[in-house]
Amino acid sequence: MEVIKLREDYIKLGQALKFAGAAESGVDAKYAIQDGLVKVNGQVEYQRGKKLTAGDVIEYNGETIRIEA
Repeated sequence: MEVIKLREDYIKLGQALKFAGAAESGVDAKYAIQDGLVKVNGQVEYQRGKKLTAGDVIEYNGETIRIEA
């Protein structure tokens, strides 16, 4: 499980995928999200700009990413 430590109050979903290395670029993250391949807290998420806060969990391509404060 990958862990992302927040520097601010939130991180956007597309940025989190890039930062964790799950997506190589913002474009890759955008298409993965649009295609319904990304889940946030167990629900498919289609908004690239979805604000994630501490405790949120992302699932994508067999990887799990947790957001921590």
